Amino acid sequence: MSETRRRAAELAAQHVSDGRPTGWFEPLYAAASGDAGKVPWADLAPNPGLLVWARRAGTTAYHGKRALVVGCGLGDDAEEVAGWGARVLAFDISPTAIAWARLRFPESRVSYEVGDLFSPPGSWARAFDFVFEAYTLQSLPRSVRPPAFDNLAGFVAPGGTLLVIARARDEREQVEGPPWPLAASELERFETSGLEAVRFEDYVDEEVPPQRRFRVQYERPRSGAS
Repeated sequence: MSETRRRAAELAAQHVSDGRPTGWFEPLYAAASGDAGKVPWADLAPNPGLLVWARRAGTTAYHGKRALVVGCGLGDDAEEVAGWGARVLAFDISPTAIAWARLRFPESRVSYEVGDLFSPPGSWARAFDFVFEAYTLQSLPRSVRPPAFDNLAGFVAPGGTLLVIARARDEREQVEGPPWPLAASELERFETSGLEAVRFEDYVDEEVPPQRRFRVQYERPRSGAS
């Protein structure tokens, strides 16, 4: 394990044990002092899984539509979605991450905001035609995830899309995080929250070392949405 990942794991363990499972993100970004190499997930490029999905699915349907990028970090995924012509709101719980993203993209059309997935504004309910979540759920211990699933589903407008990318594990596989990979059964909560699974992919990426991931596209029905 690299020193960067070891430090992240220590911060996560400390805050989880203190009952603050999202409290470790801000000190991690703050301690990085502008060095993206000290943020384990900061690749300074859009998520490869998002790019593959966009090439295959096409993005013209989102031109001019509202999009939400969850746990946006330093902003690369948000800028990618904005490049489709979408009107993007991107949020992160870390004020330092948001300030950093704004600094990196001073001419951006993205609205970068500090926000908490566990306590989102009511105005975000069913307000977005495209919602992207990558690696946020896996950064949370399984015990605290249910409200995060529900809130994510709640952001999706009728006819809208939720795209989720996460590390994957077998149902009985025990893991020590962070990250805490997801089991397929956990993702079923999106469907009980009113979304329909359109495509479920279980694949191995091209990282070194390779990582098993889920990439799942959900939609909220246009009519009769629950």
